[in-house]
Amino acid sequence: MGRRLVNGVDGGGIAADDRGLHYGDGLFETMAAVGGRVRNFALHMARLAESCRRLRFPPPDIELLETECRHALGEQSSGVVKLVLTRGPGPRGYRPPDEPNVTRVITASAARPAHTAPEALTVRLCDTRLGQNPALAGMKHLNRLEQVMACKEWSDPAVGEGLMLSMDGRLVSGTAANLFVVRDGRLETPAIRDCGVAGVMRQVVLHAAHDLGIASAELDMGLEVVTTATEVFLTNAVAGIRPVRALVGHGEWPLGPLTLRLIERLATTGEA
Repeated sequence: MGRRLVNGVDGGGIAADDRGLHYGDGLFETMAAVGGRVRNFALHMARLAESCRRLRFPPPDIELLETECRHALGEQSSGVVKLVLTRGPGPRGYRPPDEPNVTRVITASAARPAHTAPEALTVRLCDTRLGQNPALAGMKHLNRLEQVMACKEWSDPAVGEGLMLSMDGRLVSGTAANLFVVRDGRLETPAIRDCGVAGVMRQVVLHAAHDLGIASAELDMGLEVVTTATEVFLTNAVAGIRPVRALVGHGEWPLGPLTLRLIERLATTGEA
């Protein structure tokens, strides 16, 4: 097991008046560690820094966070590292303090057993929808009740993820993953403009597609885009690329050649 650090202190506690606890006033990054180092750390930190700027947090000390991530891992060579930043303690009420004292929480846990071949998922369409707010879109902020409610919608162990729509009916993402489809040889993913998270692995996959000469597009996506696709997969920073074999009631897909090319590319570069 790894450690839990709060502001660099092993096993430390969080103040009862922390704004992350009261208002979800904070950000998080969930990162895979391989060989004792966080994979794609620079990309995670770039998103975190931009999100801090947007939320008017003090900029993070990247070197300090890297040191604390390694400390949290301890002797684990691989695992999952979660970093939470909140605006810290504050007075009662929504108005944030002028000079916040940011709280850092870093935890490490064991990695899931590795699979020798890509594990294809069966997914379902969630009833819970994502609220639309461009001011928060793209960030991994702490307000995740929509995803919590979506995950409560099913208990069938055969269903590995749920796809979520925006309030106006666009496909946006999984509960904890970005969505990709292949149509006519082109890679497509929902645009992140008023809801959803701009995932680090999503960024890695788009860069890999460019390097491989695969055309790609970020666009508004209705359900019909998925049902007419020839390949479908999900991505997140921990699991990498996960092919989708079926969307309950809407379609089935094989593990296609473009998905396999991207999986092999990321394995070669060590990005997934």
